[in-house]
Amino acid sequence: MPSTRRDFLKRTLAAAAATPLFGSSRAVAAPPARPNIVLVFIDDMGYGDVGPYGSTKNRTPNLDRMAAEGMKLTSFYAAPVCSVSRAQVMTGCYGPRVSIPGVFFPGGEYGINAEEHTVAELLKAQGYATMCIGKWHLGDQPEFLPTRHGFDHYLGLPYSNDMMKKAQVNGQNVVPLVRDEQVSELLTGDGQDRLTEIYTNEAVRFITDNKDRPFFLYLPHTAVHVPVHPGEQFRGKSANGRYGDWVEEVDWSVGRVLAKLRELNLAEKTLVIFTSDNGPWLTQGANGGSAGPLRGGKGSTWEGGVREPTIAWWPGQVKPGTACDAAAGNIDFLPTFVSLAGGQVPTDRKIDGADFSPLLFGASTASQRQAHYYYNGYRLQAVRVGPWKLAVAPQNDGKEQVAASLEQPRLYNLDKDLGERTDVAADQAEVVTRLRALAVAMAAELGDGKPGPAVRPAGHVDHPRTLYPLDEGTAAGTTAVIEGLKVGDTLRGEQAPLVKGRALTIACEVATTANDGVIVAHGGMTTGYALYLRNGCAVFAVHQSGNDVVRITSPSAIGAKATLEARLAADGTMTLSVDGRKVATGRVSGALTNQPAEAFCVGFDEQKPVDDYDGQKRFAGIIRNLKVGTEATR
Repeated sequence: MPSTRRDFLKRTLAAAAATPLFGSSRAVAAPPARPNIVLVFIDDMGYGDVGPYGSTKNRTPNLDRMAAEGMKLTSFYAAPVCSVSRAQVMTGCYGPRVSIPGVFFPGGEYGINAEEHTVAELLKAQGYATMCIGKWHLGDQPEFLPTRHGFDHYLGLPYSNDMMKKAQVNGQNVVPLVRDEQVSELLTGDGQDRLTEIYTNEAVRFITDNKDRPFFLYLPHTAVHVPVHPGEQFRGKSANGRYGDWVEEVDWSVGRVLAKLRELNLAEKTLVIFTSDNGPWLTQGANGGSAGPLRGGKGSTWEGGVREPTIAWWPGQVKPGTACDAAAGNIDFLPTFVSLAGGQVPTDRKIDGADFSPLLFGASTASQRQAHYYYNGYRLQAVRVGPWKLAVAPQNDGKEQVAASLEQPRLYNLDKDLGERTDVAADQAEVVTRLRALAVAMAAELGDGKPGPAVRPAGHVDHPRTLYPLDEGTAAGTTAVIEGLKVGDTLRGEQAPLVKGRALTIACEVATTANDGVIVAHGGMTTGYALYLRNGCAVFAVHQSGNDVVRITSPSAIGAKATLEARLAADGTMTLSVDGRKVATGRVSGALTNQPAEAFCVGFDEQKPVDDYDGQKRFAGIIRNLKVGTEATR
């Protein structure tokens, strides 16, 4: 490392050590002993999707009432994607600390580690009945399911509702509805229409059955993740299409839960929190939701990707009609819930969250943590203290990639600029120095692109299997489908090339006068690959889970017409050829260890870009004879 860079890091680390906590609180009167706790966790709901946060498209009378009777938390943070947020809820840690930087897939070998203390385990130790109802998404092997991590019972989908696989038993694409550790039903697309009602009925039953003892109900809805599946009674009833229908069904579900608590005289004994796992999936158009005044959406660390609509309701404890703008987040659930239950958070491992009950009780208006850190995978992209948010890495809002680095960060005052449009770093040198020091210290602990020294391992099994037998006829290559695609086309789910654990070859002919543009892209958030043009040169990029993007580039521009071939071998060797001549080589750790979550896109990159290009701009030219070949490596 050059001496100037080393000196820079030393100065910033020293400043971090000297930075004081910015939050403080006064004593709080003790709440009722061992209150019931209900956590309603929505999937992909945006900051602007419900009435209390400004939505005029979706009717949410129950959430409106919940906010009027409780508190809105207006700076409440999750993570950019599903599994990471759920890991944070369970462990009280940022996803990277527990080696969960991205999304898990059906039949995967990794999941939540049994050594981690989950909030359910700690509440169960205090005598709580515990149940998880809904989307788990922390691994689908028996070792990873909720019943192995502190929950007495489980009912729900073990992963996202778009992760459908073709079942051997009926030859249809399905997702498994699991009760405890057994598949109780295989749901087709139409079968998913019943999910919100199934979850809600089970939640009401659990509350009723446990009304005489403390309980923890974790209710992570499948809604409103695509594919959108509102129930029959709600379909076509909203003014905002199928997405609005499902939002309104979620509101109905919340209303039923709160009504049951009132009916059983449990309202004053129960803390209920409503929140979401990440921002809206903006690339899904009408099915993607709204971030309201915030910039960006799902997959990003702009506020729209991670700041969630959050409401806390506890009659007699949380003052009605209030709002709190202090930074808090789902890493704070574990220490808060355990403290309210009269327990102690084990000290054998570090967690990142803090008890934020002083905010709920109105005893403080300051964050209970020194800072909030915005991780995307293992990459630290920003840090917030008070109103100040410092971006220290490039961020993508789906429309453009905005540059930033430790040496040249961007600074936003979120109190004055909620949409993150005005960089004030040049006018706030002291703030930049202070927050940059915190970012350097955290990156040194958890890593910055790769896992750091304080990262703990994820759970692992040697021989993973899907929860139901698959029709393996779909596992072959998809070259025939690929050949007919044109610019703007996408393949999703099982239609996309099956690349996990496989050697990969991309071949095509391009004709263009443009210097820049995506040819093909598949994946992005933690795993993926892309072939694109930059400054007229061909680039092949591979994003291996948990690592930085590796790219190889042709040494010169390819010309107006060219035949391109990109290969990723089983041992991780990358090669790029132009007109039959090998022009660049590189290496990653091996074949992709995960199947990319995002769609396979031709001529653009619709969601979370694999590399730092403009994925939304369509390729200005012709892509012909596109072939993607895969070959099993084991």
